Amino acid sequence: MPTQPDLALAAHLGDDVHFMPDDGSTWPTEPGSGRGRSHGTSSSEAFDRWFRYPAGFASDYVSLLLKQLELPKGSLVADPFAGSGVTGTSARTMGYSFFGIEAHPAIAELASLKLQDAPTDLTGGMKTADRLVRLARQYSDGVDRDFSAETELTRKSFAPDALARLISLRDLIKSGEAGVWSIHAKWALLSTLRDVASVRVGWPYQNPTKTKKAKFADPLLRFQQRLEAMASDLRAVPSRENEQLSLNVVHGDSTDSASWNLLPQASAHGCVSSPPYLNNFDYADATRLEMYFWGEAANWSQLCSKIRSKMITATTQQSSVGSAANASKALEGYGDIAKRISDLTDDLRSERLARARGKEYDRVIPDYFSSVAKVLANLWWAMKPDAPIVWLVGDSAPYGVYVDTPAIIAELAESIGFKAEDDRVLRRRGQRWAKNASRHQVELSERLLLLRR
Repeated sequence: MPTQPDLALAAHLGDDVHFMPDDGSTWPTEPGSGRGRSHGTSSSEAFDRWFRYPAGFASDYVSLLLKQLELPKGSLVADPFAGSGVTGTSARTMGYSFFGIEAHPAIAELASLKLQDAPTDLTGGMKTADRLVRLARQYSDGVDRDFSAETELTRKSFAPDALARLISLRDLIKSGEAGVWSIHAKWALLSTLRDVASVRVGWPYQNPTKTKKAKFADPLLRFQQRLEAMASDLRAVPSRENEQLSLNVVHGDSTDSASWNLLPQASAHGCVSSPPYLNNFDYADATRLEMYFWGEAANWSQLCSKIRSKMITATTQQSSVGSAANASKALEGYGDIAKRISDLTDDLRSERLARARGKEYDRVIPDYFSSVAKVLANLWWAMKPDAPIVWLVGDSAPYGVYVDTPAIIAELAESIGFKAEDDRVLRRRGQRWAKNASRHQVELSERLLLLRR
């Protein structure tokens, strides 16, 4: 197993510095700024900008990684953590087929939408936007301004006039006024919400108790801009009439072999993905505003049962005693790796019990790695012999207990049958909380992990 690169050089350079060892490697680092990026989905790149999901990476960086893999033309690229379809749209641009699995039902819908054939009349997107905006301006005056049917988060997030217009748009779209553009209009509206909110609802956290000036004053104009941008991106997609590309995103659990049924065994030529980071934010909770507004969930219980149900446990909000115990038992067959994970679990349990209200990181650790092992087993089944797999993943240090997530994933992969070929630092991370005296001072990084089937 390759040794983790020394972080000493990166340590004095500041937060989010891009750092790779001077060993002749040609692996590209992700650009750190510009083009709407901030180490995540771009807010300006085509298709990425449809909805800025706080996970993954920008499509131009995925394209660099795919080029590095030098896959044959017409290859199939797999992604067990498909997110909003960034790897999928990059694969399509490069003439590759794509198969992805995404646990968040709404985000899976978005990813699939990006890869579907566009409506025949692309000018219809702008016409639809014009009509919806005109009708919404007309109807918003009649919207009941007590908003009693809306969730508290929705009511608190917008000025009354803005909320009335947003509700009018939502009702028009749900009634079928957008026609063949209905799902596009839905996502144009959902991606408008944070742009016109009058409280702090930036990614990934929502705090409706803190007011701010909305980035865009007119929700209807911003919605129109969003939908027209979608149509513009679709017009720019090259014609693939002579190419037999298969582009699929499944809403499912990538730990479950049933989610891989649409993919023939040993059919994928490569994989570029980014699994959930251990001890990072809850992706279901991150989309609470959008899910509440659209009616996908009305409270925390529904958010958990409807949105989070298939997601890998990566935060204490998702943990439970039962799932942790089952995961620890499932890991027993991994020998030394299981012992390493068990020791980390014990250390974190001790840290939790030493605090009055300690978080249950010790329950997250076994559940997370047991789930990742299942994903890797399914990926091994899906990949062709000698196929390369690139994962971007960060390490963590809850309560100062260092968890070398990439290294443990690589060891799990090798025990399943993969060869771990590379493990290297891309950038330093986590320094935005460096001045928080209660937080650990362990150096953290984002790493690129290269495996081969």
